[in-house]
Amino acid sequence: MAKKKGFMTPERKKKLRTLLRKKAAEELKKEQERKAEERLRVIAERCGTKADLEAASTDDLKKVCQEYFDKWYGLEGEMFFLQREVILRDLQINELTISVSDMKGKFIKPTLKKVSKYENKFAKLQEKAAKFAFANQMKAK
Repeated sequence: MAKKKGFMTPERKKKLRTLLRKKAAEELKKEQERKAEERLRVIAERCGTKADLEAASTDDLKKVCQEYFDKWYGLEGEMFFLQREVILRDLQINELTISVSDMKGKFIKPTLKKVSKYENKFAKLQEKAAKFAFANQMKAK
């Protein structure tokens, strides 16, 4: 009796792997193209189309500069308000976490910084030296 071969022979496995790799590469390429198109669309939407500056007169250039300045000025103001809103929300979140910890009775201990003993001694010596120098100046007068 002849032994029955398995369905997935090594050649079939190899062929299947290569097909899967090709399919994955195609999908990756399509995804990159889609992302690039989306990026260009968003840039065109936000910044507008590129103005032809080579054949423009000085009045046209002034108008283009004014348009870009107005757009920048509006965006800068919007950014200021968004940053302010973010700061307010951060403060609200902090207050809410404090109130929740108060309700639960769990208090978060702040992390303490390690302070070198030598730095403290050095700072005290500097204070003493400053006092001594001040006292010497007073005596000299």
